[in-house]
Amino acid sequence: MCEQMQKCQIINTTLCYLIKGEQYLMLHRTKKERDINKDKWIGVGGKAEAGESPEDCVIREVAEETGYRLRSADFRGIVTFVYQNITEYMYLFTSADFDGTERVCDEGDLVWIPQREVYDLPIWEGDKIFFRLLEEGRPFFSLKLVYDADGALVQAVLDGKQTGYGGMDD
Repeated sequence: MCEQMQKCQIINTTLCYLIKGEQYLMLHRTKKERDINKDKWIGVGGKAEAGESPEDCVIREVAEETGYRLRSADFRGIVTFVYQNITEYMYLFTSADFDGTERVCDEGDLVWIPQREVYDLPIWEGDKIFFRLLEEGRPFFSLKLVYDADGALVQAVLDGKQTGYGGMDD
């Protein structure tokens, strides 16, 4: 976490899981060298630009990374990531309502993955928590995930209550 003498950074991002049948469109982050998500599988999204709402950002990021145009998206939750000197507020969306033609992504490879298989991919430990919440149909949630300098999940707080990390003891 941020120490008094360190410069602390706050970032606003979006992430969207596009849904087709029983599959998620996943991005295998392989193309950027200096990437905290290098070799991980994640949804599509990115950093908000000045003046953008979360909805503006997710629409732009989905189009830039995939070629798809969101017709609508469901705002599913806010995930607060705390790692090193960074606090990231990620606005999580899902959408099965999109059109367009998929294009090559300059950040990695886009692959449609069966939803039940996402847990077998190299994903962040905290992502398993919000995938479970999405599966449960939770309408909206706030999830705080704290990672240590080695990328290990050390704390997970769901809607203000401590959890047993991936085991969702709430």
